[in-house]
Amino acid sequence: MTEFDSRVRRVRPDQWGLGTPCAEWSVRDLVNHLVYEQLWAPELLAGCTVDQVGDRFEGDQLGEDPVHAWVLAAAAAREAWISPKALIRPVHLSGGRSTSTEYGWQMTLDLGVHAWDLARAIGADERLDPDLARTLLGFAREHLADFAGSGIFGSSVPVPEDAGDQDRLVALLGRTP
Repeated sequence: MTEFDSRVRRVRPDQWGLGTPCAEWSVRDLVNHLVYEQLWAPELLAGCTVDQVGDRFEGDQLGEDPVHAWVLAAAAAREAWISPKALIRPVHLSGGRSTSTEYGWQMTLDLGVHAWDLARAIGADERLDPDLARTLLGFAREHLADFAGSGIFGSSVPVPEDAGDQDRLVALLGRTP
């Protein structure tokens, strides 16, 4: 979350319409996607099902102040994640019931790779924390079969043998480092 947050705060007013490595998404679309994801976290961690949440977070969540919308959604998600017993509750995801720990890793992977996407789009520093990149690469490798064909990430891109963890991570998820 910190990696994505630092990039959102660097978006200049004239950059919200720029394209991103995510096909068909502008910077605004990308940030809206992450705000949307963060808004779901408190609901799912409280035990709500996808049907119970419904479509209340569909559409534009950014309004006139995208950074403020991100800050509020991220703060609510953080509070949900640090609440007592948050990590031992089951969650109901669109793919079915899961553990909150698995859900947390999915959210972390999404935040990490989209932090890279956002940095690339706005010309900011693309470097992720090396420990985070290594950990997310391991998680992504373990779950690559789950992602295949889901449309969540693009097809893997080849990288040189000596590529670092971050380049391997983004390439595995369909980005060109």
